[in-house]
Amino acid sequence: MELILVRHGETAWNREGRVQGVSDIDLSDVGVHHARQLALSLKDHPIHAIYASPLIRARKTAEIINRYHDAPIRLESGLMEMDQGDFEGLTYSELMAREKDFLQSWIADPASVRMPHGESLDELQARAWPVIDGILQRSADALVVSHSFTIASILCKIKRISLSDFRSVHVDPASKTLVRFCNGSGEIVVLNDRTHLNDGEESSPSA
Repeated sequence: MELILVRHGETAWNREGRVQGVSDIDLSDVGVHHARQLALSLKDHPIHAIYASPLIRARKTAEIINRYHDAPIRLESGLMEMDQGDFEGLTYSELMAREKDFLQSWIADPASVRMPHGESLDELQARAWPVIDGILQRSADALVVSHSFTIASILCKIKRISLSDFRSVHVDPASKTLVRFCNGSGEIVVLNDRTHLNDGEESSPSA
């Protein structure tokens, strides 16, 4: 079976460089445009079910993609972005000015830290992976619409690599990643594909 992992389109907070975890921020006009381009690139791909984070930026991306498929959309709280706790809404410049010690630990070993009053990557993976495991049990081609850290945690599990290496499987807004599963083992066929975006727009890598 094939699993397509999609990161939602751009939001205003992506554009502004703000930390965006569980804050429920809508797609920007650019994000909607990119989601439509993404949907066109997937219109002929067999998709039997769509699973999405309930946050509006992911849910709306899923709905736009589903215009070509009319598949059931299942909202899964396990696919929400990592809770950034006290950092939610801060710009990266604000974060760097206030949290230098934390950021040094995050850069050195991201799997060893927990967002203040938020989540760790390990906690994120522990709630996201059961959703993916349930999809795999159904053995039908599916699409998942989620978020940067969430998708990275899923890909780390598939590749059997440490969460400290999550940056190696980074995904950008409105990207698609194709994973093919055979006998319970997954192979990443395409990672972070954005060739469907034809207007040259660049988005920041915030969740």
